[in-house]
Amino acid sequence: MDDRDFMQMAIEEAKIALEENEVPVGAVVVCNGKVIGRGHNRVEKTKDVTAHAEILAIRDAEEKLAGWRLNECEIFSTCEPCPMCAGAIMNARLKRLVYGASQPKFGSISLGCNILANKALNHKIEIESGLLEKESSDLLKRFFLSRRDG
Repeated sequence: MDDRDFMQMAIEEAKIALEENEVPVGAVVVCNGKVIGRGHNRVEKTKDVTAHAEILAIRDAEEKLAGWRLNECEIFSTCEPCPMCAGAIMNARLKRLVYGASQPKFGSISLGCNILANKALNHKIEIESGLLEKESSDLLKRFFLSRRDG
């Protein structure tokens, strides 16, 4: 399996969110080539503002590993993480973030509050953007267009 396969799995999670009338964002956490955490947005269903795809995927991975340090793991998200999710990625010590669609209105990197690139912190995270960007963006566009039309 490669990065495209893992991002495709994140897109499948985003599609589940779309079916559940949630903002279609999905994420998977991968460790040593195996998916150990999955999540999709569940904010509306759970009435929990922290129920973002990345947070839920990290929680799932932590449960499977019986610990919060995910040093050897990577996270694949269909969308640029918000500041809250970027903080969780940093605190979980993930080694790599790969995301699809940029989010200029709420993405931590686009907003310029990217804790993941803060040189003052001792943990460094490799960041890659744009993987399957069109597929990820199309899901978001479809969701928000349906909100405006409905």
